[in-house]
Order: sequence, then structure tokens, then C-alpha cells
Amino acid sequence: MRKTNKGMTILAVGSVPLMMTLGNSMLIPVLPEMKSSLGLSQLQVSLIITVFSIAAAIMIPIVGYLSDRYSRKIIMLPSLILFACGALLAGIGAALFDSYAWILVGRGIQGIGAAGCAPIAMALIGDLFSGGERSRVLGIFEASNGLGKVLSPIFGSLLALIVWHAVFFVFPVLSLIAAVLVWIFVKEKKNRQAPPPFRKYARGLLSVFKLEGRWLLTAYLAGGTCLFTLFGILFYLSDVLETTYHIDGLLKGLILAIPLLVMVSTSYLTGSKIGSNLVRMKRFSIIGLLFMTISYSSLIWLTSLVPFLFGLALSSVGAGLTLPCMNSLITGAVGKERRGFVSSLYGSVRFVGVALGPPIFTRLMEWSRTGMFTTIAAFTFLVALLILFLIHVKGKDGKIEPKKAFRYTYV
Repeated sequence: MRKTNKGMTILAVGSVPLMMTLGNSMLIPVLPEMKSSLGLSQLQVSLIITVFSIAAAIMIPIVGYLSDRYSRKIIMLPSLILFACGALLAGIGAALFDSYAWILVGRGIQGIGAAGCAPIAMALIGDLFSGGERSRVLGIFEASNGLGKVLSPIFGSLLALIVWHAVFFVFPVLSLIAAVLVWIFVKEKKNRQAPPPFRKYARGLLSVFKLEGRWLLTAYLAGGTCLFTLFGILFYLSDVLETTYHIDGLLKGLILAIPLLVMVSTSYLTGSKIGSNLVRMKRFSIIGLLFMTISYSSLIWLTSLVPFLFGLALSSVGAGLTLPCMNSLITGAVGKERRGFVSSLYGSVRFVGVALGPPIFTRLMEWSRTGMFTTIAAFTFLVALLILFLIHVKGKDGKIEPKKAFRYTYV
């Protein structure tokens, strides 16, 4: 692959997680206004995020298998179009009918479309790149995901100045741009072999999880935890900025973007540093989760806005250290013929993390601010321990320890 073509391929694939992230994160600044306009409860407004993510999580394993069976590109293009249609339905329901039900249905359709986008793009990176270059591109992938999170509160806040449901009409434009880029610049390898029939394919997957299950599920949990805490804390911060600090509009969007910008920068640097070294991946992941633990513990006492944001930034560094490492581990866990399913299942876990963040943080906020941050800190610490004890690597070359039945090879 020539350097120019490679750059355009990375741009095309990177546009997909950017657009998918905007699909959730751009709504966060407008949720309080949506709540007021439609007369919703805090739990109802959190479902705007949750319905999207649950629909995606359910569909992702299905489209993952289909992408293995046929091709990544054949799945991604219709999925991007479906994402656009769901956004239009939600926007029309909000603009013309003030209908909460229409918004939920549209968000569900968006989630189904999202299932065939970012997770499949991650598998596609695994197909097109290998070794250290794969880790670097996956770092760019995660940075693109994070860039969407940085831009979305700013854009969402600006659009809210026009009308809160304007955001739904931006999604179709973004998804169609991503579809055009994928259609033109993504060229899958012609010698790609289809996986065996479903029964044989499923047996192969079961053997993968039998041999690799403990560390693979631990990696899934680590990725899901990062997204769960990230969206939960953004949901909390969006509400607190308006109710406690009386900050809204563009300033609110800029404040929400600060911890996300930190995560983007860290993700990019992590992807460029880890290469294919599993020792480094494990070390960075544990350090990242410990940073998150320290951050959430400190937020119990940091009540003023500026110190709170500094404390929160440490958790963003932690997520930026952890996510690229988990992406590299998982995309290299199996051969190309089953990579779509395994990567997509990881995508499901990430979407479940996003889905659970707002409603669980809603309940924790109602319970106790101290209890909320103590619970989240304890959870991230537990995940760090699981990585420490269930992902066994040895030697300078960073190989998985075979005696523990955790095998890992880049393919």
C-alpha cells in the first residue's frame, strides 16, 4: 500500500469512530434542555443515550459475523446510511411533534446502524495492518474516537443555541461523508477468505474463548469500564455545570471538552509507543486504571470547579493509556477469519459501558456524591487487579505465558 493511499485509508477508517462518537457525545450538552422542553425525568433523558447503545450492543455480534462472512465494507456502508436515517427520524419527531417516543425509536435505529460501523472499522484495521503499525493505527483510531468526544460538546452547545433538536440533523451529513470516504478509499485485500459455515465458525470461536477467555474477557471489561466511567462522568458534569455552577452554552461545551482533549492526546501517544510489546500494553493498562482510581478518589473532596477538572483530567490520562492497549490486544487475538466477531463483541461491551454510564450515575448521584466516586474508584481498582492477575506475560518479547493457557500471537 503506497504511503498516500495508506494515509487516505487511515483517514477514511478514522472518520467512522469520529462520526459514531458524535452520535452520542454531541447530545450530552443538550440533554438538560431536552429534559426541560419535553418535561422528562432524569432517568428518561438518560435513556436517550442508553437506547442507542443497547441497540448497538445487541446487533454488533450479528454484524460482526456478517463482516467475517462477506466483507467489512459491505457491512459498513449500509450501516452508515441506516445511522443517518435513524437520526432523521429522531429529528423529525422532535422538531414537528415534540415526541419522546419518536426520538427513542430513531435513536434505536441509529444504534443498529452504529453496530456495523466503529467495531467493524477496528476489525478492518486488524486486516489491513500488522504488528507495531497496527498498534499505531489503532492509537489513531482511539484518538479519532476521542476527538469526536472533544468536538461534540462544543458543537452540541453551539447547535443548542439555535434549537436543541438541531443536533439530530447534523448526524446524517456526517455519516454520509464517512460513507463516501470508506467507499472511495478503503480497499480490502482481494485474497481475503470467507470463514467456514456458521456451525464450524461457532466451534472455532468457542475454542478461542476456551483458550483465551480469561484474559480476553478481562480486556473486554477494561475497555467497557473506560467508556462506562467516561460517559457517566460526562453526564454528571453536564448536569452539575448547569444546576450548580449555572454554566451553559459554548462555555459549557468547552469545559466538557477539556478532559476529552486530555484523553485524545494520551491515546495517540500511547498507540505510537506500545508497538507490539505486550509487556508494555499490560503495564500501561494497569497504570491507566490506577490513575482512574486515584482520580475518582480525589473527586470526593474536590468540589470547586477548577480543581475538579484537574482531578478529572487524571482519569482521562488513565483512559488514554488503557484503551489503545486493549484495542491492540483484542484485534490481534485471533485470525482474520474470526476477527470481525471478536472485535465486534468488544465493541458490544464498549457500547454496554456507554449505555450503563448515564442511568447508573443517575442512581449514584441520587444516592450520594461521596458514595458515587468511592464506588467508581473501587471498581476501576478491581479491574486493574484483574489485568494484573489474569493477563500473564513474560520475557522481554512480551509473549503470553502458555502454561496458563493464555496464548497470544499477532497474525
